[in-house]
Amino acid sequence: MKLLFLISLFLLLTNTNFAQSPTTYLNSSGQKHLAGEFELDILKSDTTFSKWFKQNAEDFRVSGKNTDWKKNLENTEVEIFLGTWCGDSKRWVPQFVELWKELGLNENQLKFTALYDGEENYKQGPKGQEKGKLIHRVPTFIFKKEESEYARIVEFPVNDLETDLAQIALGVASEPNYRAATYLLELFEAESLDSIYKNVQTHFNEVYRLVGKERELNTLGYVFQYSDRMPQALLTFEINTAIFPYSPRVLNSYAEALLENDQKERAIEIFKRVVELDPTLESAVEKLKELENYS
Repeated sequence: MKLLFLISLFLLLTNTNFAQSPTTYLNSSGQKHLAGEFELDILKSDTTFSKWFKQNAEDFRVSGKNTDWKKNLENTEVEIFLGTWCGDSKRWVPQFVELWKELGLNENQLKFTALYDGEENYKQGPKGQEKGKLIHRVPTFIFKKEESEYARIVEFPVNDLETDLAQIALGVASEPNYRAATYLLELFEAESLDSIYKNVQTHFNEVYRLVGKERELNTLGYVFQYSDRMPQALLTFEINTAIFPYSPRVLNSYAEALLENDQKERAIEIFKRVVELDPTLESAVEKLKELENYS
């Protein structure tokens, strides 16, 4: 009996330590952030995060409209991928948690995973928790029943948070934001690059139809680039330059990726175009001078 008690006490203390000690890191600015899976309580109790969590939760108000639809969420698990460095995560995650609580739903149904910032592990978890989840923006809320996804909210609501959640509960969810990025993510999961290039015009037409602002595919390109998927990054950047051919920043992103992929001559060509469009973009000007001096 005494041995059983000691084992139980050890397991309790071990689990408690894990709950109190989530993975943290210091980014390039020396700021503390979370990485990987963690318990909600850390956002409420750690002073690094609690101020913005509390403020944004308090700013949220339920509309007071009929919420009978909430019963449809009682068997739903929501995987929430966020960045404690991300402004949208700081706003929408606390408000989502507050709405969930106001609806009387169980917070244990919410599973939290924080992703890194910075180039080295950009929007990645320490154990690759984001892999296979088509994560390219944070926060991303993935709604699941019996381990199967049936809806998601990407970065911010399409309508407002309560309306989006009601639509999800009623089975009429709005199409998530960033449909062009989602199209490419799903395409790269489903087909080989050879197959994609054979039908690249068809895919380009679809992306062109779906894309929003130039940042949509630029961000996706960096997600691929910093997770060692350079062929996907290059194709994404190339498509974006075809859609936004007069954007210096879009072209600059493509040129930088080309250079990293040892395609120096093509990179010089694109950098020249960048500087023609925006002679004040110092990073491109300096890089072009450096490359031409060593040509």
